Amino acid sequence: MPREARNRRWIVPAAVAALALLAAGCSSGGLAREYEYEENLYLDLDGSATLYVSASVPALAALRGLDLDVDPRARFDADAIRALYEGPGVDVAALSTSRRDSRRFVHLQLDADNLSSLTALAPLSWSWYGFEREGELFAFRQVVGAAASRPVGDVGWTGEELVAFRLHLPSRIESHHAPDGVERGNILTWEQRLSDRLRSAPLELQARIEAESILVNTLVLFGSTVVAALMALATIVWWIARPSRAG
Repeated sequence: MPREARNRRWIVPAAVAALALLAAGCSSGGLAREYEYEENLYLDLDGSATLYVSASVPALAALRGLDLDVDPRARFDADAIRALYEGPGVDVAALSTSRRDSRRFVHLQLDADNLSSLTALAPLSWSWYGFEREGELFAFRQVVGAAASRPVGDVGWTGEELVAFRLHLPSRIESHHAPDGVERGNILTWEQRLSDRLRSAPLELQARIEAESILVNTLVLFGSTVVAALMALATIVWWIARPSRAG
């Protein structure tokens, strides 16, 4: 992945880990909405991406069929988790764990050279990604396919658990079909009940975005403002310093 793309990520890994732990510690009526499985995809216009996965161990076993011990008292094998999510073109940049509702949760940051590198990994192979230029816009599409639906026994689920797929886009959103609209300028969220995801209810994410990044637009606006301010200052200095014309 280009260094510039990685350096431009909008969430600092340490901050993400802190937020994940905060969310894990909040009750259902707390500060953050809780999910049993969550993917946050940060996309760059060059097709590289950073994916944050936060999920309970039982959800990873049930949804993705991963061979994990769902007992919250079991030893956490970080190396085994890392091996599942690391592959050609994908680095596990951060890995942490927390507990909530008597279940262990795993939090990962994955840096990917391109979207196809993500789907080559078994835990993420249920998604198909498309990202291509369409005239003046870029079109993004993600189809989340069948869940493994592996039985995990009684792990304390109540039937109210949620899963979420959240998309953080690098430029202005022209169109989308996210049910709750655009959040904070460039974020789209699709939610399902965990029970629906376990039965592989259809889920498709779509969005079209401008071909110029928000960062570039912001820098251009900032630069224009600075130039205008300097020109105004130069005009004031010239006015004060100009020779007076008496008579």
